[in-house]
Amino acid sequence: MLKNKIIIGFAILGLISIGSLTGCGNMKEENTESKEITLLNVSYDPTRELYESFNEAFSKYYEEKTGIKVNIQQSHGGSGSQARSVIDGLEADVVTLALAADINSLNSKQELIASDWQSRLANNSTPYTSTIVFLVRKGNPKNIKDWDDLIKQGVNIITPNPKTSGGARWNYLSAWGYALKENNNDENKAKEFISSLYKNVSVLDSGARQATTTFVQNNIGDVLISWENEALLAINEKGDGDFEIIVPSISILAEPPVAVVDAVVEKKGTKEIAEEYLKYLYSDEGQEIAAENYYRPRNEEILNKYKDKFANLELFTIEEFGGWEETQKKHFNDGGIFDEIYKKE
Repeated sequence: MLKNKIIIGFAILGLISIGSLTGCGNMKEENTESKEITLLNVSYDPTRELYESFNEAFSKYYEEKTGIKVNIQQSHGGSGSQARSVIDGLEADVVTLALAADINSLNSKQELIASDWQSRLANNSTPYTSTIVFLVRKGNPKNIKDWDDLIKQGVNIITPNPKTSGGARWNYLSAWGYALKENNNDENKAKEFISSLYKNVSVLDSGARQATTTFVQNNIGDVLISWENEALLAINEKGDGDFEIIVPSISILAEPPVAVVDAVVEKKGTKEIAEEYLKYLYSDEGQEIAAENYYRPRNEEILNKYKDKFANLELFTIEEFGGWEETQKKHFNDGGIFDEIYKKE
C-alpha cells in the first residue's frame, strides 16, 4: 500500500513538472501576445504634456490593433543630461531628444544606436519642429523687440545652460545666427554679441522647463529665451495676461529628433513596438496631438489648420552652420566658443 502511494506521488510530481515546463515554454509567447509591454521614452524637458497625450492615444491605438497593452514610462530633463543617462545605462527603448547631437552622442562609450538612425523616419526622424522666441512680462516693460535688445544694460535674461540643455543650444544658435547676419558673417563680432548677451543672463538652469519655472513661477528675469511651444504653453496655462510672446526678426528652425535605441530594444524584445510608437508620431492623430501641444507638425495640411498658433518669421537651419556634429564640437564641447565667451562675473 505504501509502495503504491509513493508511485502515485511521483506520478503527480511528474505531471506538475511537465506543467511547469510547459508554462515556461509559453512565457515568450505570453510576453509578446498577452502580457502588458512597457516602453521607456527618455525625452527632454518641455515634452511632458505632449507625450502624456500622445502615450494615451498610442496605447489605445496599439491595443485596438493588436490586443497588446502598452505601458509607456517617461523620463524628462535637460536633453544633454538625458543623453548622458542613457549612455550611463538608463535603458530607454526610445529617445525623443532636443537635437541630433545628443542622439549621436549615445555611441560615445558603446554602440547603442545604429549610425543611420536619422534615415529611418521622414524629415531626418524629426516628426515636429519648433523655433525660439522671447517670453516677456505684461506690457513688455523693457521694450524688447529683437535680439539686439537683449544685450542692453539692465536687461535680465533667463536661458538654460547649453552644456546640459538642448533648448539652450537652440537659443544660443538663434542669437549666433542673428549676430552673423547683422555683422556680415564676422565671427569675432558674433562672439562679442554672444558674450554680451550671456553677461545679462542671471540664472542658467540645467533645462528648459526649469528656466520657464524660474521666469514664470519664481518671477525672476525680464525675458525668457524660450522654445515657441514652451512660451505658448506658459501663456495658455497662466491665462491671466501676465506674459507676452515677442517674435524676433529671425530665429532657427528647431528640429527635435526621435530614435529607437537598438541595443536596448534588441535586448528587451521591444523593437517592433518601439518602432511603431515612433511611426505613430507621423500619423494624423500624432500630428494633431503635436499641434495641440504647440509643436509645429510636419504634415502641411495639419500645420495649416493650426497656423494661427505659430509665429510667421524668417528661419535658418542648423545645416547653415555645417550640421550638428560640426556645431556641437565648435560651440559646445569643452573648450568650444561657449566656454570661451561665458565667464560668470
